[in-house]
Amino acid sequence: MKAVFQLVSALSAVFGLRASFRDARANNDKLALADTIITTLGLITGTALAVRTLRRGEDADK
Repeated sequence: MKAVFQLVSALSAVFGLRASFRDARANNDKLALADTIITTLGLITGTALAVRTLRRGEDADK
């Protein structure tokens, strides 16, 4: 259940990151742009961990 919640949280965070990325590019704010990129990488890693957890749970049921 925790992994599903992580996936839903990650998907909802994408929309906020998209707006942050646009604002940073529009304002030519390199620090905000770097923050957005680093946050995105963390989001990708969290999503990959959640997917792995779900797959392992599915494999355990077989």
